[in-house]
Amino acid sequence: MPFPIIDLFAGPGGLAEGFSSVTEQDNQRVFSIKLSIEKDVHAHQTLRLRSFVRQFPFRSLPKEYYDFVNGEMTMDELFSRYPSEYNAAENEAWRATLGETPENEIDDRIEANLNGESSWVLIGGPPCQAYSVVGRSRIGGVYEDDHRVYLYKEYLRIIARHQPAVFVMENVKGLLSAKVRGEKIFTKILRDLRRPSSVFPQFESRGYRIYSLVNENVRNDSDYLIKSENYGIPQKRHRVILLGVREDIDVRPGTLDLAVKSSLKSVIEDLPRIRSSVFREFSHSELVSKFYGVEKKRKYINLTDSWELWYSRIEKYVTELAESFASHGHSIDVGHTYPDSPGKESVQPSGSLDANHSLYDWFHDENLSSVLHHVSRSHLTHDLKRYMFASLYTQIFKTFPRMEDYRKFGDDLLPDHENAESGNFNDRFRVQIPDEPATTVTSHISKDGHYFIHYDPSQCRSFTVREAARVQTFPDNYYFCGGRTHQFHQVGNAVPPYLAYKIAEIVHEILVPERARLNKEPLLF
Repeated sequence: MPFPIIDLFAGPGGLAEGFSSVTEQDNQRVFSIKLSIEKDVHAHQTLRLRSFVRQFPFRSLPKEYYDFVNGEMTMDELFSRYPSEYNAAENEAWRATLGETPENEIDDRIEANLNGESSWVLIGGPPCQAYSVVGRSRIGGVYEDDHRVYLYKEYLRIIARHQPAVFVMENVKGLLSAKVRGEKIFTKILRDLRRPSSVFPQFESRGYRIYSLVNENVRNDSDYLIKSENYGIPQKRHRVILLGVREDIDVRPGTLDLAVKSSLKSVIEDLPRIRSSVFREFSHSELVSKFYGVEKKRKYINLTDSWELWYSRIEKYVTELAESFASHGHSIDVGHTYPDSPGKESVQPSGSLDANHSLYDWFHDENLSSVLHHVSRSHLTHDLKRYMFASLYTQIFKTFPRMEDYRKFGDDLLPDHENAESGNFNDRFRVQIPDEPATTVTSHISKDGHYFIHYDPSQCRSFTVREAARVQTFPDNYYFCGGRTHQFHQVGNAVPPYLAYKIAEIVHEILVPERARLNKEPLLF
């Protein structure tokens, strides 16, 4: 029987995807996701759809699923073809809000889905905005009355009440340094997780041992930090991930095995080349009187995107940038052809990921005939020039330009912001280096793509949802519900599924002897 999983603050299901992808030799899943709880409507829809996928044998999806992702069938039509699988998915993916939904309702759903099983796993990542370094710098620290600071207690309450055999809790790097009233939040969280009943004395909970997944002997808090690029993830994503084991389980877990670093280019180069699209052009700024003073108001001209419009701007920028780089002793190479399409939600592939790549089997679905969510954002025309400059600069200097570099190569390359050269904007436009793992994909990518400029100057654009999903190691047949902004938000908030898969293998090694002990079965190795 597969080990049950309860997934809290599930997002689009990155952790669940990793755990549910661990299989035995007979291709049977080792873990079964019994309940995923998420409050966001679009992430919940994604969870429900992926739960529906898991109702079928591993990597054996029905034809109708591919019809749906290719836009040939609606989601409702897909679900209507398989009512029992849909009902199971509807039961598993629950839209609820921890901290607001009544606790007895949550407890009843968990108990019903566990059905008395004691060897089960709790996974999830309480919301992290309150701990993030960026968020704290923006508001000046961690506020004690920010309810998000203590959402981990919702996770802790479920540990105390239901006592999983193992739990996996993920959060941002900033958790290690965040403080409230001078006390490190991380120190408090570790103390509470080790003794859940100290916070919830109404439950007679066992204690837990907390392990690092990267260091057998923990010397300091940073030993709980996982640097994803060291474990085969094509992204420099650094996250705190805690592994808790119930104290009555006499098994010491292993740690993640180091892997060869995977470059950005190696995981997105096969995707179709597409161009950016344009939707408006900066005209001028004017000062407008407000009750609190004077405010700069930017004026734009709306444009209708077309290949001809895009090409005319690109050719103009190539000419201007060639002159600018030449004045500094450099020649540029944009290539000889430009892509003519901004992409689609389902687009025909133009190549294939290298079959020798370590992630080929993870991404690949031989029945998937299209590339999903591979459509470019619409950009300001002036941003196109900045994107092209940044990618060309990166080709030459092997690093992305800072604001002083934009000024150096042309005043019109600087954004029209008062603090453009204050230092706070230095990495406002960041080209992703092709031969390195990408920088961290976060939910900010839903707001704009300036931190994720494609390294190919001929495409002159920011990342698509599929490129961000590849960086996050979502399988190519993973479909994200909602509009593009919602899709980006889901991808950026997730735990990389392939990293979750590697963690799940470690968890499995803990649970197998524990179940054998409970069942008094002989261990077979």
